[in-house]
Formats: sequence, structure tokens, C-alpha cells
Amino acid sequence: MGDIFYVDGEFVDGDTASIPITDLGVLRGYGVFDFLRTYHGKPFHLEAHVDRLYRSAEVLGMALPWPKDEVIQIIIQTLMHSQHDECNVRIVVTGGESEDFITPMDKPRLAVLVTKAKPPADHYYTDGAKIVTVNESRYLPLAKSLNYIPAIRAMTLARAANAVEAIYVREGSYALEGTTTNLFVFFGDRLITPEAHMLPGITRQVVIDLTKKHYPLEERAITLEELYKADEVFITASNKQVMPVVQVDDATIGDGVPGPRTRKVMQVFGEYTGVPLPSPQPSGD
Repeated sequence: MGDIFYVDGEFVDGDTASIPITDLGVLRGYGVFDFLRTYHGKPFHLEAHVDRLYRSAEVLGMALPWPKDEVIQIIIQTLMHSQHDECNVRIVVTGGESEDFITPMDKPRLAVLVTKAKPPADHYYTDGAKIVTVNESRYLPLAKSLNYIPAIRAMTLARAANAVEAIYVREGSYALEGTTTNLFVFFGDRLITPEAHMLPGITRQVVIDLTKKHYPLEERAITLEELYKADEVFITASNKQVMPVVQVDDATIGDGVPGPRTRKVMQVFGEYTGVPLPSPQPSGD
């Protein structure tokens, strides 16, 4: 048997799971979602992710009829159907039916998709990753909506450049976030991350909380010029955790290898989750 999903009140085979084509999530891209993973079989910061799901719905004007505790229990129950050691969890709320195919009837659908966690290849952590910048932005940045057209466009460019992620750039000057990641840079011991016009990630906040005692933090705008000239760069996300970046567009970051401060952040994060990240080799620092 394959993966078991929860869809609109039922647990179903993931290979045949479906929603009606008349759903506003299909017709208009109207809906929200959230994504998390497990560590040692336990969902990582589950309540924070569900809270963000509800905030996303509020931004879109969607009224979710389920109490948060009910959604949390549905997620846990769906995880119990999984045979995987570690899982990715996608929580999706679609707009539901509409009489005129555009006006919501306040009957959203809830789906929970649990699949096998597939971490990125080790070399992204040991050698560092390449990212590119694009003049795109997230629609309604504070919401994880189903509208991922900018992300798809951006990642098409990233893959063509053999990059793991694309960073949105605002007004041609300010680096904001990746399509599915948050951005951090080091200048010396100062750790800097954008604070506005982007989605505050759950992993981002965990990293902030874990590293406060190690490095002074600034939450502010990062110019594209600063990004190119940073001493170290890394990105964070549920599926990428803490990933060092050694190239941004055509600019080499630092010595072109994961730097010592980023390696420290990776170590601290791995200790927190209990799952160490692949360890970059020291660069003689």
C-alpha cells in the first residue's frame, strides 16, 4: 500500500486521492497550505505551523471551520498511517465549491498529505549551494497561498543555472527570501536576516532563537550589493534545514566554502533536532 492521505474527512490512498475539479483551489488557485517535517517521527513545531496556516487563511479572507486542535489531531492521525521513518507533511486548505466559480461559499476542504522525507543531497551541506536572484515576489507575502506562479517561474530560472534556490528581489535592490526558504547573511559575527515583505519561516525563527546567544542579530533589509559581498550566506527551510550558500548568481561568497559561523549554526540546529547535518570540512579558519 502507498501513502495514506486525509482528504475532506476521509483517509484515502494517496495514489487515487482527489478533489473535485470545480474546487476554487483548482479553478482559481484560492487556498492556503503549510509544510513541515518530522524528526524521529515527531512533527517539528506542529502547533506553530498550524497557527501559520490559520494566519495565512486570515490574510486571504478564508474562514476555517475546524478548531486548531482538530486539525492538529487529523495531522497526527494521518502520520500514524505512515510507514516512513521520517515524513514530510503538507496541510492544504482549498476554497471549496462556488456557485459562480469565483465566489467562495465558505465551505473549504482540508487535506493532509504525508510522504517520505527526502533530504537534499549531502554535497549541498558539505560543499555549499548556489542560489540565484530573480525580480519576482511572493503574492501576499505573509500568506502561504496556493498561488506559486512566481516561485515556479523563479525555480525554472534557478534550475537552468544549476542553482538550488531563487531569491526574490524587491524593487531590483533588496533581497527578501527564497521561493521556499528564508535568507541569512553574516558580516563578521553579525547575523542579518530580512524582516519585512517576506514570509517568516518557522525554521527561520528556530534559527534566530538558537543563535541569539552566539551572534548579534539584525532583522533588516538586505541590499543585493550586500548579499554579493557577505562573508557568509545560508538559507533555512523545513526541507532544507540550514543550508550553506557559496555562490549567489556569479558572485562567490567568502572563500567559496561553507564558513565557520554557518557551520556553527548548522551544528547548533542539528543538536536541537537530534539529527546532525552533513558536516562541511573546515577551511583553515
